[in-house]
Amino acid sequence: MHDNYSANFILKGFTSILIGIYILIGSYALKTLLNGFLIDDNPVGMLSVEILEILGITIVFLVLLFSSLALYFSGKRVAKRNDEILFNSQTKTILRKYIIGVVIIFATLILVKSRGYLYYITPTFLLLYSLLLFLLKNKERKNLLILSGLCLLLAILCILIPSYWYSSLAILGVAHLTYGVVVK
Repeated sequence: MHDNYSANFILKGFTSILIGIYILIGSYALKTLLNGFLIDDNPVGMLSVEILEILGITIVFLVLLFSSLALYFSGKRVAKRNDEILFNSQTKTILRKYIIGVVIIFATLILVKSRGYLYYITPTFLLLYSLLLFLLKNKERKNLLILSGLCLLLAILCILIPSYWYSSLAILGVAHLTYGVVVK
């Protein structure tokens, strides 16, 4: 049995494809929700702002939950195939980093929203996600630097063009899909 987290909890192949699909579905759901709020004839326009915020946070939480479950089940499958323990010392370390990173991302996004900087929610998410990918990469997974750099570039574009938020999230989803297909 070897104690190596690069064999477990990896962001490549089918896992990355699933995460890309979840990001695409979540960003489309958020865009549809917000566009429905702006149209007078749409029933979503009748909802209060608080309910829309709860729906938006729920969509983001579901994307995070399904992405985390994809990572977990992929790691579990790889560990079982290699006859290893899923939660060894190094995977516990990477799991702690992941949980701390996700909590920091959510806390920062809630802080940005509560301060009223709604145009900076997506760039903040992309910057922090880029940092999380950078911190979770290892020597064997230098390809994560490409995704991290793309997130950084998309964050800068979102800061310059605030209405580019949906396109940036869609590009991130497609990048995860592509990463999953290319990196095996």
